[in-house]
Amino acid sequence: MKRRNFLVCLAAAALALGGCGRPAPASSPAASGEAGSASSAGTDHSYPVTITNYDYAGNEVSYTYQQAPRRVVAVYQGSIETMIALGLEDHVVACYGLDNPVKEEWQTGLTQMNYQQEPFAPDRETVTLLQPDLILSWGSLFSDKQLGDVANWNAKGVATYMNTNTRPGGHPRTLQNEYADILNLGRIFGVEDRAQALVDQMQAAVEDTLASVEGMPPVTAAVVEPLSGSITNYGASTLAGDMVTQLGGVLVQPEGSEMGKENLVTADPDVIFVVYMAYSGEDPDSVIASQLAAITQDPALASLSAVRQGRVYPIMLGDVYAAGPRVMDGIQAIAAGLYGDLT
Repeated sequence: MKRRNFLVCLAAAALALGGCGRPAPASSPAASGEAGSASSAGTDHSYPVTITNYDYAGNEVSYTYQQAPRRVVAVYQGSIETMIALGLEDHVVACYGLDNPVKEEWQTGLTQMNYQQEPFAPDRETVTLLQPDLILSWGSLFSDKQLGDVANWNAKGVATYMNTNTRPGGHPRTLQNEYADILNLGRIFGVEDRAQALVDQMQAAVEDTLASVEGMPPVTAAVVEPLSGSITNYGASTLAGDMVTQLGGVLVQPEGSEMGKENLVTADPDVIFVVYMAYSGEDPDSVIASQLAAITQDPALASLSAVRQGRVYPIMLGDVYAAGPRVMDGIQAIAAGLYGDLT
């Protein structure tokens, strides 16, 4: 329960802070050839490589990599899964902080990454003893109470990279930021083709969806998360909200992090996405059922068109927050909810 409370607070704080980054190009050239083995990362790449990321205050910080990092500490779901999706398992000395099991196709990769069940997030002493050359995580890990700001690590020759959509300071979170992170990590490790291929797939999914619904009336939507009797709203400045918008949907409340029941009834969206997170030890089906019931079984919300027409859909937090390679899952889930089966 302690872990669940920590993560609920962390997600709530993240909604208030936001995150953004320098956008990658809107379109990307197709990647050529197949990815090589993980052990070949960086061997044919030109270094040094300078990458701009952020410190705990949200300021831009540049770091120059003289070679591909070989001792990475990866913390939290998206960081771990990005390393696996890029074929970089053998560059990780330890990883922590999985909210959910990794997807089936990534499970073999995880076995090579020294995953630590406890603690959920490592402390400064533990990370120091691991002698990393890169710490890959969310912005929150670099607070004074946890690992400390990035400047001290960088001064010791330890690179830091926080997911851009967790950058502190109230910046918008976008699909473009997720693309940029994947491409940046591709440059850091010399696996640009692999990174580009992932981004190409994500962008193609968005473009194909828009092409399939061209000329259709816009679908209105709300992305909400029932929490302790209140309703959190994922507006336009969140990754979930940006996904809806980029896929051609219209958010009924693009501003604000809370939504009253009266506001939801008045807006009456065509579709409602209900965010859930089944933390370690919880049954996902039970969590999903409970979250959906907070909307579908509430008498105050019975008049909603989405409730009456059965268009209230669950969506996992990990697919729409600091999602890394799970961005594809988020795109597909939101497209299916907005438009149904387009095949």
